[in-house]
Amino acid sequence: MYLSVLLKTMRVPVTRKYKKFLPDATRVVARYFMNGEQRTKDLLALVFAMTESQVHESFEQTLREFASRHRNITRLFHQHCNNIRNIIEQMQVDYKGLSNERKMLIGSYLTMEYSIESAAFFNPSIIQDFDQSYLEEGEMRVILSFRATGEGHISSIVFRRGIIDKNNDLHLMSAGNSIDMPEIIHKKLYNKARFLKKMQEMQISLDYTKSIMENLPDKFEYYTLRNAVKKLLSNDAISLDKRMALEEITWLVDSYYDIEFQRDSDLSERVVFPISETDSSGIEDARFVRFTEDDGTIKIYATYTAYNGHAILPKLLSTDDFYTFRMMPLHGSGAIGKNLALFPKKINGKYAMLSRVDGVNNYLMFSDRATLWKNPVLLQKPKNPWEFTQIGNCGSPLWTENGWLVITHGVGPMRRYCIGATLLDLEDPSKEIGRLEEPLLMPLEEERDGYVPNVVYSCGSVIHNNHLILPYAVSDYSATYAVVEMEALFKGFKK
Repeated sequence: MYLSVLLKTMRVPVTRKYKKFLPDATRVVARYFMNGEQRTKDLLALVFAMTESQVHESFEQTLREFASRHRNITRLFHQHCNNIRNIIEQMQVDYKGLSNERKMLIGSYLTMEYSIESAAFFNPSIIQDFDQSYLEEGEMRVILSFRATGEGHISSIVFRRGIIDKNNDLHLMSAGNSIDMPEIIHKKLYNKARFLKKMQEMQISLDYTKSIMENLPDKFEYYTLRNAVKKLLSNDAISLDKRMALEEITWLVDSYYDIEFQRDSDLSERVVFPISETDSSGIEDARFVRFTEDDGTIKIYATYTAYNGHAILPKLLSTDDFYTFRMMPLHGSGAIGKNLALFPKKINGKYAMLSRVDGVNNYLMFSDRATLWKNPVLLQKPKNPWEFTQIGNCGSPLWTENGWLVITHGVGPMRRYCIGATLLDLEDPSKEIGRLEEPLLMPLEEERDGYVPNVVYSCGSVIHNNHLILPYAVSDYSATYAVVEMEALFKGFKK
């Protein structure tokens, strides 16, 4: 059962489905935690003083308390212990000579639980699932992504599977009992010319990094650069500016990586959690798109914002199966700021991207490469009072026979966020052929309160049964969805 609300003050009727997607504090990951080198050494000294019998007893107690809450937690303990192998060896301890149980006990002291969605579960995106088998007429299987936020406002990407039925009701599958942390695989080779170009875009000074970069080959390995930077950083006498430049190189090289989840994990158990310096403070607002390649194959892309607590870096992830994800920084003068959204196929032989490079207006870009974006062209300016502060997209454009449907967001008085819609020409999306004058969605009274009040926002929608299925966030706390009849929406454009 659901309630239906027709917004009579708006030109286009919207049916809100009062199904809430709420944060769940029981969803926890086991993450690495290291409390400084000296305190770690003090801790290690205590563990080294334990007998093997005491180690066994303490470790068994830890497993009784936490093994049921995490997938293969002993593997994590081994990894976390190995993270401080250099500190252990500095203490004149034979690392290889330590028993497995002692290593895992050490690793447990370097591990903490983090509730990934205790604070908020919002900014949803939705795409059609690869698998559409065993469905009844009028049904579609979908994958939803959400921005999950926990303590310290650290955000990650989480997923849910669901089915939209013939009545456009969304039925989510139950979430798995535990969370799978992926294996991190760093990119094998880097293109030196592209890397230097990205350094220039990030304003990383060559005055401090030339000695490293000029000695690298045209194709260099991750650890070649990482170790060269680490060696220079070990010199306490280097200037603060040089240290910062070197740390920024490390930040950049760490932004290229793959992550791989276990095949026996459920989609709801796979969490894209911040694991590099570029996204240490959050992976924000992923806009997923089901991209059709020139040969007809399907690839999933998502643009997102990596945040390290000081600066943001626009990035792109890609996946063929939701088990392995490639994470890449976006390059070029147009790859700045937030709010980038990739079109679901090439237009006239080129990738196309929406962006908001100046923080206020919508821009359009074309490129031969999905990771290189230059020459943004102004597409839209704020036009109506509810969007005077800024206008942006709410996810990747949707193909329709009448044009590219772009769900937008606008910010107005009191920084209230509303959702609108625009129609662009199919062959030349730089041409706006329709735009709603009034919001499609605006915060209702019961939707105004949350982590950030007065906000409705989306990162992606789909079309099903000739209806727009629009999941949206409610005041940066929870999420729900609405349904709009396409015929009524197109009539709204015509008016």
